[in-house]
Amino acid sequence: MNITLEETRYPIPNFTEEEAIEKVRKAENAWNTKDPEVVATAYTLNSKWRNRNEFITGRQEIITLLTQKWEKEQHYKLIKELWAVKNNRIAVRFAYEWQDKSGQWFRSYGNENWQFSEKGLMEERYASINDLKIDESERKLLWKDGVRPLDYPSLSDLGL
Repeated sequence: MNITLEETRYPIPNFTEEEAIEKVRKAENAWNTKDPEVVATAYTLNSKWRNRNEFITGRQEIITLLTQKWEKEQHYKLIKELWAVKNNRIAVRFAYEWQDKSGQWFRSYGNENWQFSEKGLMEERYASINDLKIDESERKLLWKDGVRPLDYPSLSDLGL
């Protein structure tokens, strides 16, 4: 994987609703790999992010942020859901569950606004995220590691 190349990622803008749903699922699947380089290649070389209270630019900073994230957030599992789409912009809502090193479980909720380049790479990502402590018995994202199975319920189906 070459993180210095910008390869076209289909679908490309302007997105239909069906294409936006596909783009959201592809992003979810990439994040569930917990591989920072896999995730980073879906973004432009100079992609701009606001992630919680951090502002970063470019793939190398994305890789650094995600490496630190997944060192802290163990047993990470994520579901994303399309909220809205217009032209080259997609809004999503998401929830993910993870466990810290002390054994405490969390569910993190958030919204993201995405803007894409003509090659279908994300050039801007603005994420707002809130963490909620949960008991292990409250977990809802229970599939085995890796991508969410196609027949696993959505956020809406899970009441999240």
